[in-house]
Amino acid sequence: MTPEAVIGWNEALRLQSPIEVTRWAVAQARGRALVSTNFRPYEAVVLHLATQAQPDIPVLWVDHGYNRPATYLHAEQLRTLLGLNLKTYLPKLTPAHRDALHGPVPGLADEAGLKRFSAVMKLEPFQRGMRELAPTVWITALRRTQNPQRADLNLVSRDGNFNVLKVSPVFEWKDTDLEDYLTTHGLPNEWDYFDPAKADEKRECGLHAVWGRAAADQLAVNAP
Repeated sequence: MTPEAVIGWNEALRLQSPIEVTRWAVAQARGRALVSTNFRPYEAVVLHLATQAQPDIPVLWVDHGYNRPATYLHAEQLRTLLGLNLKTYLPKLTPAHRDALHGPVPGLADEAGLKRFSAVMKLEPFQRGMRELAPTVWITALRRTQNPQRADLNLVSRDGNFNVLKVSPVFEWKDTDLEDYLTTHGLPNEWDYFDPAKADEKRECGLHAVWGRAAADQLAVNAP
């Protein structure tokens, strides 16, 4: 997975459709592809693409326990509708246990608190899932327009946190493209979603950031 190879893959795949990109990703994995999800709005698109390319593809979901009821109902709806091979990973602390020890979920002004929350409740279980499922290709729903930090990413990249090929089939899609896909394929969406590890859509929770792995390694080991 040299930098030159990644550049070449991006050039070759740029004009391909998302399903073609997803099928390419699955072929590269040779049986070790994985798709991650948090069941946020439009996640049905990448989950549909992934299961079209490989029906039994493992779906890694970290359930940190702070999701709203609509998100849990949406997750169950998609699990049934798409036959998801869902691999759910939980933090070592329940939400009630964490809140009793550390208080309410930190707000946007508490960056250190947010990083600790993310490390313990999201990053550590995600890393555990990646170790146990051991993918070589990680399919994500990342898009360039989601926040400023992701504008510099690409459709295909090497993920240094997990040493895998990360492929984002809808990287260049806008909301209207995703809405058209949902309509065309009769897929549900869900808007009552909130990620407490971000506190704001423009902030990274650490999964796709350099600081994420170090934060989880340093802070989650000694949890609670």
